[in-house]
Amino acid sequence: MQGVDPAWLPREVFRPIGTRRTLLRGSGPLVDTVHTEVAEACEQFGGSVSRDASPGPYDPHDLLLELTGDDGSEGFTFLREEGRTKVTSSGPSGLLYGLFHVVRLGEDAFLGEARRETHGPALGLRMLDHWDNVAVHPVMGQVERGYAGGSLFWEDGRARGDLERVRAYGRLLASCGINALAVNNVNVHETEAHLLTDRIGEVALLAEAFRAYGIRTHLSVSFAAPVVLGGLATADPLDEGVRAWWAEATGRVYEAIPDFGGYVVKADSEGQPGPFAYGRTHADGANMLAAALEPYGGTVHWRAFVYDHRQDWRDRTTDRARAAYDHFVPLDGEFAANAVLQVKHGPMDFQVREPVSPLIGAMPGTRLAVEVQATQEYTGQQRHVCWLGPMWSEVLRFRPSDAEEGPSVGELARGGLVAVSNVGDDPFWTGHPLAQANLYTFGRLAWQPDADPLEILDEWIRLAFPDAETRLVEGLHAVLDGSWSTYEKYTAPLGVGFMVQPGHHYGPSVDGYEYSPWGTYHFADRDGIGVDRSRGTGTGFAGQYGKGWAEVYESVESCPDELLLFFHHVPYRHVLRGGKTVIQHIYDTHFEGVAEVEKARAVWDSLAGLVDAERYVRVVERYEEQVRSAREWRDQVNSYFLRKSGVGDAHGRRIH
Repeated sequence: MQGVDPAWLPREVFRPIGTRRTLLRGSGPLVDTVHTEVAEACEQFGGSVSRDASPGPYDPHDLLLELTGDDGSEGFTFLREEGRTKVTSSGPSGLLYGLFHVVRLGEDAFLGEARRETHGPALGLRMLDHWDNVAVHPVMGQVERGYAGGSLFWEDGRARGDLERVRAYGRLLASCGINALAVNNVNVHETEAHLLTDRIGEVALLAEAFRAYGIRTHLSVSFAAPVVLGGLATADPLDEGVRAWWAEATGRVYEAIPDFGGYVVKADSEGQPGPFAYGRTHADGANMLAAALEPYGGTVHWRAFVYDHRQDWRDRTTDRARAAYDHFVPLDGEFAANAVLQVKHGPMDFQVREPVSPLIGAMPGTRLAVEVQATQEYTGQQRHVCWLGPMWSEVLRFRPSDAEEGPSVGELARGGLVAVSNVGDDPFWTGHPLAQANLYTFGRLAWQPDADPLEILDEWIRLAFPDAETRLVEGLHAVLDGSWSTYEKYTAPLGVGFMVQPGHHYGPSVDGYEYSPWGTYHFADRDGIGVDRSRGTGTGFAGQYGKGWAEVYESVESCPDELLLFFHHVPYRHVLRGGKTVIQHIYDTHFEGVAEVEKARAVWDSLAGLVDAERYVRVVERYEEQVRSAREWRDQVNSYFLRKSGVGDAHGRRIH
């Protein structure tokens, strides 16, 4: 598309396919998509593609793409034999994913010894939630927590209608394995509520564009829709009239979108309506919607982000981190088979460091989806380089029941992996060009949760920067590989979290939320810092984990340093395992973090001429802001704790 960055699918990555002879066998809409992709590559690079849906001898070819059935499989087989490459699948989506596998391999797909590989996704649902508003919200704007321009779908209360851009987006998502998407914000306001009923046609047009790449469209809905849209007096999930209203509304949705994926619901959370108003449980609410969706094969994604956002900051017994577990574990086994409980990966809110939510390992009788955040609300808002692959990989490999045994989070996420999207109408899709790596990494980890994130980053670099010189590849690794650790160093220390400007959440404000009702405290005083979440003397949150991790987190001696202040209130002179005191660690990491950002900026500056000018300049501009912001973080955090503790820096560096 003219004026839009091709991201990780520039034309050049199709050269190995486009210069060869391809035979395509099979029929159907997704096979048509495969044909279009190959035909455009051949037109560009001089190869050929023929299509044969009937049995018979194969024509001479270099690549065979063959659909062998229609069972809905997303897996595929890659075979290299007798100098030819063959990709087969028993499902149309699998053939499409097989094509993109060949694209990722490049020339290697057509070289080497005979080999046979079977590929398939570990998770059936790999989904993006867009927090896009149809009408511009007076506080949150067109896209809530969006840092990449406006919405791809909506503008000032209307559908944008730019379906070419939507199709291009679907193509990018399919190429990294994403197969589902919600088109509107989980905070459903009055305008967005109408997407369910009289504006479902606008959603249907988006669904048609995404369907060409095997992506099922979902819709965030208001629990109060029967009242807001239907004129009913109640939204009680056990009321027969309410259930009938949802059944009828859902039937009309499927008339418009036969492959509609289902609903996403945020209920009884941060002011959104829910079943608590009627004395009902979250299982009651979710099961009502599950019943409406069940005849059509749809799923309700019920978010577990439920807590008291009007907490009294004076009350240290109430702990926001406990809330999801306390609300939902008693309901284990009560949710319908097509109801998925969507759980944030940590117990708070997408912080740069927090423990894995204990809820994920505590509901064996419920289908859980794990939710991460690609949009960088608390990790630099796409003004800072912060590649999140290592963080997500840590989460997905974590074993909640035991440090050595038991299923990992990636294995427990039977309902799928979900990310809040970082995409908007920005020409580079993600605002910061290097933030594209987060979107790509999410898709590939959702396909294979135990994959090595560094290998995924290698893939992204090879695709986004084809034929890159070694110096460019090494430079990209230098600025991306450790960027999560760097961001953590100059922001909130040792897992304590937040310390951001209230509202927009960008930049430092150590006490910004300290006396607020949001439950986001660090409890720093003259003697120490941290939240006591132990069972013995604190909120008891540590006890929500299985025995092994509960014991680890309970003790100051065994708690990992990087989570110490999340679980314990300790003196500033408490000595960490590495031999430093907490206060010296705070000083050192904040100076180190700024130095690392300055070094990364210098590396990027050295890549001039190796990257296209527009992308290069955009990243230069973002690095200028990142360096400024990192210095501000360093100076505010270090000055705050020097003044609180009265303990100076052992190295005598300037602290204000």
